[in-house]
Amino acid sequence: DVIALTVHTALTHLDRKNTYVRMLFIDYSSAFNTIIPARHTSNTIFKFSDDTTILDLITDGDETPYRDEVRALSEWCSHNNLSLNISKTKEMIVDYRKLQRGGHSPLYINGK
Repeated sequence: DVIALTVHTALTHLDRKNTYVRMLFIDYSSAFNTIIPARHTSNTIFKFSDDTTILDLITDGDETPYRDEVRALSEWCSHNNLSLNISKTKEMIVDYRKLQRGGHSPLYINGK
């Protein structure tokens, strides 16, 4: 099932040194039944029914592929008349490393 696969993928990555995971649980205001392939190899997009999760396996703090993926998904939705329900879209960060000063940078979608 999708939840087990997402958790397994994240935990397998977290076994490596200097890694963490960012997961974005996306909610749409309209029906969404299209699968969009991930643009970067560190990203995985899990789709179940009308829910979508972007999972990025981050190494050495490089969040560029993750942020690019979220931006591309937002643009794709806009071009295809789909609305992201940003108030119900949630992000989870799993990081077992000692927290660095400043923590993690927030993720903004369409400036929110």
